[in-house]
Amino acid sequence: MTSPAIASATAVLLTGAAVLLVYDLGHFSTHMVLHIASMNIIAPSVAALIITRRHIGGTRPIWLWTATFLQIVLLWTWHSPAVHDLLLRSQPAGLTFHATLLLAGLFFWLSLLTTSTTSRWQTIPALLLTGKLTCLLAALLIFAPRTLYGFAGHLAGAAEHFSLHHALEDQHLAGLLMVTACPLSYLVAAVIITVQLITRAEISAAPMPDGRLPIGR
Repeated sequence: MTSPAIASATAVLLTGAAVLLVYDLGHFSTHMVLHIASMNIIAPSVAALIITRRHIGGTRPIWLWTATFLQIVLLWTWHSPAVHDLLLRSQPAGLTFHATLLLAGLFFWLSLLTTSTTSRWQTIPALLLTGKLTCLLAALLIFAPRTLYGFAGHLAGAAEHFSLHHALEDQHLAGLLMVTACPLSYLVAAVIITVQLITRAEISAAPMPDGRLPIGR
């Protein structure tokens, strides 16, 4: 039950470690790493741990779709220029929103892993939708011809660090991190769940020792 979350978190962790060995991160790309770590490494890992210990299961798909849209709305809201610049001016507000994203990610993965067996197929479109909209946001960061956010205060306070990372280049790097890690996380989980569903269907359709099909069992 927890294998999609564990495999997803592991894939993102290994990919992120490889990227961090190659690139020197700037302000915005560092924030992106924190987002990825909380939503795609910590959240699925904690969700898997909770389910393993408490054996939760059989939740209705309404919780899955609520968690899916909540996570997407919060992610896009955080990365809107107005909200991002507002959070930069207040450290408590920034930390609060980081915590909110972590909780939204945890809610999403808990709902995903505990969806009832009969509705488990719905986890696949939920994962693909999340990955697709994450890719769209990442594409905006990558291909934007100008900076979408105000970095003036951070540039003034950390000129030496930003000498190697122009604000636009840092924004592009943040988008590349997102387009690599986040869809990879959701795609890996979707593939594993698909394989599990196919395997379960094959087992259910397999004939019994006396040659009868397990219909109605």
